[in-house]
Amino acid sequence: MKNIRVIDEAEDVCRAVEMVQLGARMQMLEAETRLSREKLLKIYKEVRGVSPPKGMLPFSTDWFMTWQPNVHSSLFMGYYRFFAHRAGLGALEAIIKAYHLYLDQVEIGRVEPVLSLTRAWTLVRFFDADLLQLARCRDCGGYFVAHAHDPVRNYVCGLCNMPSRAGKTRRAAVQKVREQEPVTL
Repeated sequence: MKNIRVIDEAEDVCRAVEMVQLGARMQMLEAETRLSREKLLKIYKEVRGVSPPKGMLPFSTDWFMTWQPNVHSSLFMGYYRFFAHRAGLGALEAIIKAYHLYLDQVEIGRVEPVLSLTRAWTLVRFFDADLLQLARCRDCGGYFVAHAHDPVRNYVCGLCNMPSRAGKTRRAAVQKVREQEPVTL
């Protein structure tokens, strides 16, 4: 019986290390492993080299509704739904695999990740609590994160109806200038 406990603890340690590498906050580690807070703090400090950040986790569904976080959250939820419903993985495994795919996708698109692992985990919890749902865009047919119980008959996503200031950040302006500069050898 003691061997099973040691094996379970070893699995939790591996899981905690991977989550810390992906940027998980302590609250997520405590909720998803059976390790003591002291062990989790040691793991966090060993992996990151610093103490974990303090503060509250995101608690509002509204963050996921603004156009850029909505697009990133919707991409993540597509991956998560595949792993959780089609591949039959457990919730945490599905979150981690979906987050890896999300990071790969934003890297390919040369876009900064907007969604942290902890926000992705919180997003799934909001879906589980029936606070959020996926709505199908009437124009492109994609599925996007929306408030639960909102009417979604004529839903239009943030990509099809992009806000006027979308993509007009200082970083985007610098990127545009760099793309226009001639290459010298």
